[in-house]
Amino acid sequence: MSKLSYEDKINLYKDRKKGMSYSSLCSKYNVNHAVVEYLISLINKHGYKILKSKNNKKYLKEEKERIIKRVLYNHESLISVAIDEGLLSKGMLSTWISKYKENGYNIVERKQGRSAMPKVTKKKENETDKEKIKRLEEENLYLKAELEYSKKIKAVVQARKNRQQKKK
Repeated sequence: MSKLSYEDKINLYKDRKKGMSYSSLCSKYNVNHAVVEYLISLINKHGYKILKSKNNKKYLKEEKERIIKRVLYNHESLISVAIDEGLLSKGMLSTWISKYKENGYNIVERKQGRSAMPKVTKKKENETDKEKIKRLEEENLYLKAELEYSKKIKAVVQARKNRQQKKK
C-alpha cells in the first residue's frame, strides 16, 4: 500500500463524491478498501482540516486512556471511536490498545528522540596493555550492568503478566 499525499486524499474524496466506486478508487490510488472507507468517513466527519492539522500530533497520556476506555469499557467499535476522535488511522488506536493491555492496563509514554546510551570506548591502535585492560574492564562492567538491567525489566514484565492472569 502506498502512502497518500494530502492532495491524493482530497482527490480521492472528491472522486468518491462524484460517484466513483470504492474498487475504482482502490485501483487508482493503490490502497485497500478499508483505507478508502476510513478516509471518506474521517473527512465526512471532520472536513479537510483533519488531513493537515493532526500530522504527528502528540496525545497526552490522559487523552489516550480516555480514548482506549471508550473501546474497552464502553464497548464502542474501534473504527467509530477512531473516526470520532479524528485519528489519522484506525491502526493507531489498535496499537495503543495492544500496548495498554501488554503493559498491565497502564499507559506507558514513549520517550521522544534518541536514547542517551553511554559510549563504550573503542580500541585504540597503539594502546598499552594497561590501557587495554582498563578499557576491557570498563566495557565488562558496562555490559554486566546492561545485563542486570534487562533481567530486572524482564522480571517486572513477567510479574505484571502473572498478576493479569490471576485477575482473569
